[in-house]
Amino acid sequence: MKAICAEFMGTFLLVFLGSGAVLFAKGDALTIAIGFGLAITISAYAFGGITGGHFNPAVTTAFMINGRTGIGEGLVYIVSQIVGAIAASGAVRVIVGALKLPATQMAQTDFTKLSVGAAFFVEALATFLFLVVILNVTSDDHGNGDFAGLAIGVTLMLLIIFSVNLTGASLNPARSIGPAIFAGGSALSHLWLYIVAPEVGAILAAFCSRFLMATED
Repeated sequence: MKAICAEFMGTFLLVFLGSGAVLFAKGDALTIAIGFGLAITISAYAFGGITGGHFNPAVTTAFMINGRTGIGEGLVYIVSQIVGAIAASGAVRVIVGALKLPATQMAQTDFTKLSVGAAFFVEALATFLFLVVILNVTSDDHGNGDFAGLAIGVTLMLLIIFSVNLTGASLNPARSIGPAIFAGGSALSHLWLYIVAPEVGAILAAFCSRFLMATED
């Protein structure tokens, strides 16, 4: 139960605070990046000691592939993350309604400037780079656990700055699932890309880190 609550709360904080930076602070790319980056850093230090601080189905997938998380345990984490993201988006929807903003404004991820193929490439590449950092900085062999949360948060900030104006910078299926459910429209019809592309990036990162960078014992 502690693990379920940790993954739920960490993902809730990530989606709620990140969405707030987009919607209520009306942030530019830097503000949005700081919102999501600091949210993941806070969550990592607050709850990482319980589960390792995944808060992202793509992270959990990579950890399962590399044997750091059991399959059954990982599936429980993923469900908790998705439920946490949906709950966070529900809370955002309440505030959006109170402010009388359009119901379709939910800080959802979508791509309007790129083709499907290009958007898939951006999301997969950004997630691959994100996971390579995570897997290496948390490695028992050559990682640095004391600064892992900070390194992960800074990496997420930089990757969001790079990709937010291209694809909305998801890098996390749960982060896209929650807002898309409430926003509907193209965010929902394009949701498959924000599930599949990060998972592809995570799988590639898992094998790269394991066999090329020797992150696992």
